[in-house]
Amino acid sequence: MLKQKLGPTTEKERHLILDILRGLALADIALANFPEFALWTFLFPNEQAMMPTAEVDKVVRFLQFAFVDGKFYTIFSILFGIGFSLILARRSVSLFLRRMLILACIGFCHLMFIWSGDILLLYAVGGLLLPLFIKIKDKVLMVIAGLLIFVPVVLDALTEFVGIDFSGPFYDLWWAQAAKEGITEANFASWLRDADDYAAMFAFLKQGACERLWEIVSGHRLPKVLGLFIIGFLIGRHRFYARLRELPLKQIFLWTLVFSLPTSLLYAWSVVEGHPWGLTVHSLLYAVSVIPMSFSYIAAVCLLFLKRPAWLMPLGQPGRMALTCYIMQSVIGVILFYGLGFGLGTTFGLITIELTAVIVFLFQIAVCKLWLHYFRFGPLEWIWRMLTYGRYFPISLEGVKV
Repeated sequence: MLKQKLGPTTEKERHLILDILRGLALADIALANFPEFALWTFLFPNEQAMMPTAEVDKVVRFLQFAFVDGKFYTIFSILFGIGFSLILARRSVSLFLRRMLILACIGFCHLMFIWSGDILLLYAVGGLLLPLFIKIKDKVLMVIAGLLIFVPVVLDALTEFVGIDFSGPFYDLWWAQAAKEGITEANFASWLRDADDYAAMFAFLKQGACERLWEIVSGHRLPKVLGLFIIGFLIGRHRFYARLRELPLKQIFLWTLVFSLPTSLLYAWSVVEGHPWGLTVHSLLYAVSVIPMSFSYIAAVCLLFLKRPAWLMPLGQPGRMALTCYIMQSVIGVILFYGLGFGLGTTFGLITIELTAVIVFLFQIAVCKLWLHYFRFGPLEWIWRMLTYGRYFPISLEGVKV
């Protein structure tokens, strides 16, 4: 028997709805990340209040936490899980693990050399754990996913009521590294704006990597991400993305929206008011608002896709180049807001920053449409595929059957 030659997903195997959802997630990841790129998040509250758009920014910040924060990071995580299921179903586990190790390398380089807010390294670590679950039955997997999603609530309760500080050592490591670089609370927001050479930017990135480690530990992100990956893996295992007309999408949309709307508003209120009900309740509100609302978004997009697919087609272009677009957003953020580029950080209020994020994403749609007119893959996707499979793939569409 001839051994089947392994290769990447072809155009005929792609499912457009996944690309559209991935594109939507990228748009809202830009909305979530650009306040950090623009260094607005690092400003003291009194400095934010001095912005000309401060009153509007308060409303935007509340809406961001109610309808954006965590929701599209959740969708992106679920899509990663679906993608893993496609690879694991058709190819070897060893190939999948190699793919994750390469992603870890990409994430590490992104974290250390471009932007401290990288998510790819965490995704790669979570992905490396996924093969442990591939032979487990659906019902057991659902229980495991649910438990993992609520693990942060338990850990935050232990911190709040028992006094166990899981992230304390990582916080100390962060500020020790910051002090070594001469970075303090006073110059934290302005450091990258004033960094006019890469050495100064890299000094911030080194302490930023320690800060990111603290954020991941304090936010208990690994169990959350792994739980979402498992949910995505289950969706992929049953190919629900290819059977949309069989699913009760209207009911899913309505029930998840009815449940998540009030909890999302309460979560946003808890954020802007500084967790008045305590850390545990805040963590619980996150779990019961972010994930249900993410599913309401997914169901709404799927319903619109079935009725008006042409309206959503532009989102599919960046969705096919998700890795490239994600890194591109970081590079654009550096150019716009850091001293190496235009140095516009700490200059604008939140509403202006979010409008900038929208413009950047529209620019990415245009770039991706032009690129995919001539090429099969995004540039980073192409490199990732070749490293994964250990062979060359033609990138040009000319003369290639897809």
